Amino acid sequence: MAPSLAGYGQKDPIMLPVRRTSVCVGLLLALSVDTAIGGELNANAINVAERSEKDISDTKPTALGVRLQVLLDRVHFSPGEIDGKFGENAKKALRAFAEDRQLPSSSGLSDAVWRKLRTDERPVIVNYTITEKDVAGPFLEKLPSKIEDMKDIPNLNYVSPREELAERFHMGEELLAMLNPGQHFNHAGDSIVVVDTGSDDTPIAAKAARVEVDKVRQTVKLFDKSNGLIGFYPATVGSSEKPSPTGTLKVTEIDPNPNYRYNPDYHFRGVHSRKPFNIKPGPNNPVGTMWINLSAESYGIHGTPSPGKVSKAESHGCVRLTNWDAERVAQRVVKGTPVAFAEAPH
Repeated sequence: MAPSLAGYGQKDPIMLPVRRTSVCVGLLLALSVDTAIGGELNANAINVAERSEKDISDTKPTALGVRLQVLLDRVHFSPGEIDGKFGENAKKALRAFAEDRQLPSSSGLSDAVWRKLRTDERPVIVNYTITEKDVAGPFLEKLPSKIEDMKDIPNLNYVSPREELAERFHMGEELLAMLNPGQHFNHAGDSIVVVDTGSDDTPIAAKAARVEVDKVRQTVKLFDKSNGLIGFYPATVGSSEKPSPTGTLKVTEIDPNPNYRYNPDYHFRGVHSRKPFNIKPGPNNPVGTMWINLSAESYGIHGTPSPGKVSKAESHGCVRLTNWDAERVAQRVVKGTPVAFAEAPH
């Protein structure tokens, strides 16, 4: 089933993505990375950053902010796009981690929670050598701002190697550029520094017995058979214009690298076409790289070409995650997995 545009508009899209294998060829786990990043935000500072309230900020990237986000991502409490800021998504992940570990939860980074996270002493910033494949493309010259203008593009590829590399390593493009000043990311053989979430090397052990979508907290949680939390992800869940469904649905299809079909009956804001049209697959497809279809027409869990907007811009009813988080969820669910939409805060 090709997803229809039940989640797109000027507010951002909502549906299918393409499964891509993130092979971190060239990662060298070494503490010898010492690329200067400006001020105190450098690779060595990030790798050894310790808890301090003055070293964390919700408006600017800090060494501790980067390390905290990576450590959360490694234990499957996703902070969304890793940007080094202690923003809303990082706070959601930290709160969920504290609750799951039965530790005191607060609005900040408590000493007890930090001690639990920092037991993983592997460096979070590592070296990576850009490969020929990274720069081969093809890349889009420009991504149209209107979805009507996407329908004739044969593949919604990345627009640059920088965008591709940032997404592979779960990073914001701004942070990637900040960590590698003067780098254009378009020359094979160049050494750059990236974050290492370690997620691509971690085998998927348990399948989810159920999925919970919290419409108030804007999160997605995966639970195993024993009701253990095995995955946490920040999400954009519906809007006042088109609320997400209520009750419990089921996964009916898992569709990597989907086509995206616009249905003019939805009359989405900013979309003027009166005829249906299809948009080809690719990471910049309006619904990203993964579509998990649910048992209500035109509703699903999906990726996005704008990971930095997750939890920060409305969807049209669907559940939007970063591409990599949508792919992680897809690995853990199967046809028939129940997906419950929670209404009240808890």
